[in-house]
Amino acid sequence: MLDVMSLSYPFQTLLLGCVATPSRRYLCKTRWCQVQATPPSSSVILNADESGKFSERLHASNLASGGRGAPFVNQGSAVGIIGGVSVDATLKFLRKLVELSSEDGGNSIPFVMCSDPLLSKELLSYERSYFVSSTSKAENLKLDSSQAVQSLRNKRVFLENSGARCIVMPCNVSHSWYEQVSEGCSVPFLHMAECVAKELKEAKLKPLEAGSPLRIGVLATNATLAAGFYQDKLQNEGFEVVLPDRATMEHTVIPATEALNRKDMEGASNLLRIALHVLLVRAASSVILASDDMRDLLPPDDPLLKKCIDPMDALARSTIKWVKSSGHNT
Repeated sequence: MLDVMSLSYPFQTLLLGCVATPSRRYLCKTRWCQVQATPPSSSVILNADESGKFSERLHASNLASGGRGAPFVNQGSAVGIIGGVSVDATLKFLRKLVELSSEDGGNSIPFVMCSDPLLSKELLSYERSYFVSSTSKAENLKLDSSQAVQSLRNKRVFLENSGARCIVMPCNVSHSWYEQVSEGCSVPFLHMAECVAKELKEAKLKPLEAGSPLRIGVLATNATLAAGFYQDKLQNEGFEVVLPDRATMEHTVIPATEALNRKDMEGASNLLRIALHVLLVRAASSVILASDDMRDLLPPDDPLLKKCIDPMDALARSTIKWVKSSGHNT
């Protein structure tokens, strides 16, 4: 069962819930209602069960401004989720939490999820407008990220005040400002790239060529590559990082994104395959597919996926580990 609360105030939607999967390993078909946007002082929360019936209304006060009222969730293992570029990607991450928590007979994971359409548009615009040069670390178009950073910080504080005891941000481009967003956070704030790097370290992979360093490829959008956080986290764990060169970005990765925007799924997936092959030919043992857009282009049975690492999976597994280590096992 998935108990869901929906709180809506101007430009933002909040979901609260407790994931329980006694016999199913996927999200239940639970109805939920988004209340018409109202001022924070008169916001309304509706709680829907699996039958679609709603409980009595609960009024929230000063939540939009991060006011410190009674928290929504009181469990010591509640997870706060900051939505990113797309709601679909955020919900897919939530689905991964459901599936992983049920593998060992787990019971529930309390969560608070915050999704803001305006922030999503800002992140998407930033990501699409970024340019990376092969001769310098990054050249952006003098884009102002201050508004996105402040919005992410506000949501982090909001989730803390809502009772979250751990924060996750299942969005690659949002991690470009992880340090600024997490500064002053009073609870653990998991870093997606760090989760990936630690899992790879624990896997004790062997290099393709004896005596050579273990090489890990990273395939992502310009903005994510320019931020450099995957490179930093992997290098901190002793890996050599393989990035697509300028020609690969210009002739495969960027056109793949453009094809995806045109809904040309076949063209986008073919270009993605070429980009992956280029990195693998350069002796990369595995490739981190760090793009919210590209992650679902390849079918589940595609052999190339065996060489790919999904950061969302690593973040979900690390979140489950945190929940278990917090002393409130699922």
